[in-house]
Amino acid sequence: MSMERYILSRVIQIIIIFFIVMSIIFLLFRVIPSDPTSFLLTPSMTAEAKEAIREQFGLNEPIITQYYLYFKNFFHGNFGNSFYGGRSVMNIIKERMLNSIFLVTTAVILSYIIGITVGKAIAWKRGSKTEKFFVGLGLWFYTMFTPWLGILFLWIFAFKLHLFPLGGMITSEVWIANPSLIEKICDLIHHLILPLITYVVLWFGGYMLLMRNSMLETLREDYIITARAKGLKEKDIRDKHAARNALLPIVTAFAISISFSITGAVLIETVFSWPGIGRTIVEATLRQDYPLVQGAFAIITIVVLIANFIADIAYAYLDPRISY
Repeated sequence: MSMERYILSRVIQIIIIFFIVMSIIFLLFRVIPSDPTSFLLTPSMTAEAKEAIREQFGLNEPIITQYYLYFKNFFHGNFGNSFYGGRSVMNIIKERMLNSIFLVTTAVILSYIIGITVGKAIAWKRGSKTEKFFVGLGLWFYTMFTPWLGILFLWIFAFKLHLFPLGGMITSEVWIANPSLIEKICDLIHHLILPLITYVVLWFGGYMLLMRNSMLETLREDYIITARAKGLKEKDIRDKHAARNALLPIVTAFAISISFSITGAVLIETVFSWPGIGRTIVEATLRQDYPLVQGAFAIITIVVLIANFIADIAYAYLDPRISY
């Protein structure tokens, strides 16, 4: 199959998957028995007033009509207004998405750099005590329950030692006082450090183990033996020959991880009260805020599908041996 046909095939698959996922998202929030506008209703309201509220959010329409309007509004870039507060869903998503990108992109890049650096180093020392130590450490952190570690860090470094704030993204008192740009940046970084460390600690192990395993496979290739026979330095063989080819499976993992920069880290954002898109999804789900949850999941779906598509295409440029 040629590259052009492969790309066309993947685009068609992405479109089909997108419509399936969007339809599931639509139906999931309609099968819940409770009324999403219940928090707006009071016992003193008349039946006409209650119906007016349902009409305002389009919930009095037949399910087929709602489904049609759901896709129509999506393709017009209109996700409607949040049930809670009445703000535009798109504006809320934009605000929260930037906060998630600020936290998660930084964490992904750091964990990626640390993971592949340590991974290629321990693969080169297979069977040593150093390798066993880092493999055990990576497995321990990678399988650790995220909220537990986050709460532990908060308890030690924020509650006991008072080194970092207990949550949030900024200190309101500092920003109200009209601080300088440097003071604002320092305050943001102060709030960022603890969730950032938690994220990196939890995720670097996955990249490290993936890089190690990929390196071990690469070291069996004939061109590594040839490079050694030529008398090349071990460092050059490791970094320029083995590591470069071992990065192929890391590309997919990195592309998907970058997609989470947009979608946010739900558990970490919730534990540290970080106002990102992940925490927004949790809050909107608990409130049964259909428009906000649907808009957030639509963005997540698009980003993840595009990230996988880019990873697939990148494979062709990283390894010309791959046949489509």
